Amino acid sequence: MPPLYAASVPVFLHYIARMQALAARASDANLQARLAPDMFTGGQQMATAAGFALRVAFPLAGRAAPKMAMHGVDRAGLAQCFADVAAALAALDPADFTGAEGREIAHRAGFANLRQSGADFLHLFGMPNFIFHSAMGFAVLRAEGLEIGKADFDGLHDYPAGFRF
Repeated sequence: MPPLYAASVPVFLHYIARMQALAARASDANLQARLAPDMFTGGQQMATAAGFALRVAFPLAGRAAPKMAMHGVDRAGLAQCFADVAAALAALDPADFTGAEGREIAHRAGFANLRQSGADFLHLFGMPNFIFHSAMGFAVLRAEGLEIGKADFDGLHDYPAGFRF
């Protein structure tokens, strides 16, 4: 399996499923909340993370990222968004990622035009932005009082009921 495939698509699929589970536990009002007035809502943070998964994986595979259909950032809209993104990622052929480390990828980061190797694009831009927006979505839901923790975010940790840091 090409290394950048292994470092991207399975990770994106894992965390898309985690965000789906979090969004399913939230109310639409929770998803419309923000950590600060000038930040995205929790639902928009999660949709943005899903968009990053496509925006990163497809160029690594030498393909243009598909346009993500906007279904809304409520529970139903996010469920459809996550399903669409997971299907698109699952359809990628790992072989297309062969040599992606050295593939030059031109993209925008805010207002900056960047050119990065595939490795730098994934590790310094794509994955950090995906995790940032995923974590911000989690933080909004946590701030809204949802009983969620690290185990809900990553699906790997295990803590006793009611355990908090």
